[in-house]
Parts: sequence; C-alpha cells; structure tokens
Amino acid sequence: MSDTASHPFSTATGADVRVRFCPSPTGTPHVGLIRTALFNWAYARHTGGKLVFRIEDTDAARDSEESYAQIVDGLTWLKLDWDEGVNVGGPHAPYRQSQRYDIYAEVIDKLKATGHIYESFATGEEIEARNVSLGRDPKLGYDNFERDLTEEQRDAFRAEGRLPALRLRVPDTDLSFDDLVRGEITFPAGSFSDFVVVRPNGHPLYPFVNPVDDALMGITHVLRGEDLLSSTPRQIALYHALIEAGITTFVPRFGHLPYVMGDGNKKLSKRDPESNLFHHRDRGFIPEGLVNYLALLGWSLTHDRDVFSIDEMIAAFDVVDVNPNPARFDVKKAESINGDHIRLLETFDFAARTVPYLVAAGVLTEPLTDAQHDILAQAAPLVQERVQLLGETPGMLGFLFTDAASLTIEDDARASLPANAGEVLAASLGALELVPVSEWNHEAIESSLRDALIEGLGLKPRVAFGPLRVALSGRRVSPPLFESMQILGKPETIARLDKLSASLG
Repeated sequence: MSDTASHPFSTATGADVRVRFCPSPTGTPHVGLIRTALFNWAYARHTGGKLVFRIEDTDAARDSEESYAQIVDGLTWLKLDWDEGVNVGGPHAPYRQSQRYDIYAEVIDKLKATGHIYESFATGEEIEARNVSLGRDPKLGYDNFERDLTEEQRDAFRAEGRLPALRLRVPDTDLSFDDLVRGEITFPAGSFSDFVVVRPNGHPLYPFVNPVDDALMGITHVLRGEDLLSSTPRQIALYHALIEAGITTFVPRFGHLPYVMGDGNKKLSKRDPESNLFHHRDRGFIPEGLVNYLALLGWSLTHDRDVFSIDEMIAAFDVVDVNPNPARFDVKKAESINGDHIRLLETFDFAARTVPYLVAAGVLTEPLTDAQHDILAQAAPLVQERVQLLGETPGMLGFLFTDAASLTIEDDARASLPANAGEVLAASLGALELVPVSEWNHEAIESSLRDALIEGLGLKPRVAFGPLRVALSGRRVSPPLFESMQILGKPETIARLDKLSASLG
C-alpha cells in the first residue's frame, strides 16, 4: 500500500514548482511564521514556480479577521507577493479553508467509498479501558481495532445514538521520505495509528484538510516549520490514500525549516517582543533590512557576507542549502544589518521613509510644508549614516523642526555641560556674530568656531563643541554640529546659544 512506485514523490523542478504559505489567522504575525513565508517565496521566485497563499481558518474560536488582515499587511509590507490565493484568486479558489467544506465533503465521500477512511465509534475512555484490559499503557492510544467492524456492529452503535468519527486507515509499513533540509527520515510501521480526520459532528480536522488542499492545489514542495515534522507521516499516509482514490498523483517533497530561537536556547515565544513582526516595523526596520536578516535565520548567501539584496537572495536560494540547526534571533545583528540597508537607500528615499516616524513622534504633521521638506532634504544625509532604525530619526532630527523658545534641553544633556560652558558659549556667540549671513555655511562656521575655541581658548574639540551641541539640539548626541547650524540658519543658531547661556547665568 505504501511503496514509492505506487505513491511517487513530486519530481517538479523549475516553473512546475508549486509551494504554499498557509497560516492560521491567530494573533499577530510571528517572525518565525514570516521567515517560513520568505523561504517559500524565495524558492518560488528562484525556480520560476508559483507561491500559493492560503488561509487555514477552520478554528472559529481562535481565528480572527484582524489577524488575517495583519498577515496580509505584513507580507505586503515586506513585498512578499504571491501568485495565487487570497486577494489574488486563481484556479483553485476559494483559498480560505472555511469556504471549502463542500470540497472536503466530496473528498471524504471518495475516501469512504474506496475504504481508506472508516467509521469509529469508540470514545477516549473506551480506548483507554481497552488498553488497560490488554495490559498496555492506558495512554498508548488507539490500536485500530474498529477497522473491520461489521455492518451489524456499526448499526448497534448507531442505535445507541452514537455518531461516528472518521479515521484514516494508515499503511502497515514503514513510511520514509527525503527531507529537503534534514535528509532521509523513516517512521517505522506502527509508530502511529489510524487517526481521526473528521469529527463526529462532521467537521474535518486540520490534519485532513491541510494535505487535501495541498493535493487539490498541486503543491509540489511543502516547506514548513520543524515543529510540524511529527505530523509528516500522517500527511504522507493521507497522500497515499488520496493517490489510490484518484484525487492526486504524487506526494509533495517536504522540507522542515529550523526553529527560530530567542534567549536562553528556547523557541522564540509569542510573548517575546522580538517575535512580533510589527514590533520591528514600529521600531524602524525597513523591509530590505528585515527580509535580509530573516533570510539568515537558517540560510546564508555566502559564509563571509551577511548583507545582500533580495534579488541576490532569489538568485541563490535553494531550500536544500537551509541549515537544519536552530537559528537564533539576534536583535543587535538584525539592527546592524538594517542600518547597512538604510545606508544603501537613495537619500530622497530615506528622507521619505522617515516621515511616518517623525509624524508619529509629533515632530511633524502632514502635509509637510515646503520649508519642512527643504530642512528634511538637507538633514537626511547627515543622519542616514548614523542610524540603524528609522525610529531613531525623530530624536536625531526633531530639534531642526522647532525654535529656540520651544526647544527642550534633556536632563542628561544639561548634566554633561562642563564647568566652563558659559565661557564656551560666550566665545562662540562672539565668533558667530562675525560670520555674515551671506557666508553662513558649515565650512565658515567650523573655521570661525575653531579659531575662537580651539586656538583662542586652547580647548579640546570635545570640550569646545559639547555645549554647542546641547544648546542647538537639546541632546548629547545629534547630527554633525556645523551642518546643523547651517540648516538652522544664523538667527536661530544665535538664539539657541543665547538661551542656554542665559540659563547658566
């Protein structure tokens, strides 16, 4: 019943490859889930095949439209598009399980007619009691004893008012498959028993509808999380039945992707902030940076290069190169890679991407004025080289969009002022007053201040320019000082130095 010749695995390559991403809409998208989507997407794009996006929404108690919308939002934000599925359509619609019950009913009828599924009336208590009576562990589970019930026995159970579940008759042989990530895996005969595929109320279960959808949609490669590996032999057993019933002609290739780990060698939990895709978007990850980092959770372009484009990933990605070992989500490394991608952006693109973060922080309101656009265009290149997350830009740029009267000096910045800050500010004001407005540029500003503070007062640059940075930005860390003065203009620069100087008096 289970020989490979009768139940061949897919041999699809190139454009014939069909993969799927089929999440359950429960909760906010987890980075491990999105990593699975990414690997399926990259494999489809690499081979020239198709990605099917299907929603497994048969658990009414846990599924939500909000979660469904978030999954779509997350994939769209990361630019992981799909060829068939929800919101796109295709030849195998509908692509939500909750809308496919008529299809499942037809498959159930065919499998009943061919003897691959049978009625099971035993309750959990009866199965446990049977194990005890036979001297076995009571928790051993079902032993297939109802496979050959007579019609009279089934009628007797119905007469008691019992409704049967439906179980799949699994092969009585070893089940082996060549995992694309982990190599040859064998589940010995008897390692699992006939399992329920339809509840007594007629509701088909996930271990049934998931492979059935894959079969009907022609999925050739199932790339999914390692946590689902234990269910694979059941899926293969069901595929054998589907082939024998004439519903499909092959078993898909399986590849089980490594766990994504958090701290302490534990699987990254939904309770960990790092697991929440939108937590990273809110902090200022850009799609290019986050996709690059997620790709590294089990795969690499080369052994000595971590930063690459999505096009480079598509060109190189093959699921057989995925490392089976658990992958750790390292926030610092993710941020570093994101910073590298921020620096690869065109400056105008970077500036535009900062706007939602500046608005969210209350620095700007939309629509921006021409003057605000101009300030942002001048300031963007000053901070693009210094940030790892777009969420850092309000702190870096906010001082440029206010005035001296409204600027707040942060406590740690004021505490950093040296004892001679008043002297530094006074000398700076004297020097800057002499710079003509017509010559107000960062080169002239720097030259004037160096003459006054470094040469004139004999100060080291850090001592000389620290108070100026605090006066201008209200922070200890800011974009380059002299360029910031150029953007602010002479009157505003003088006003800020005056304000801090007066507060020290």
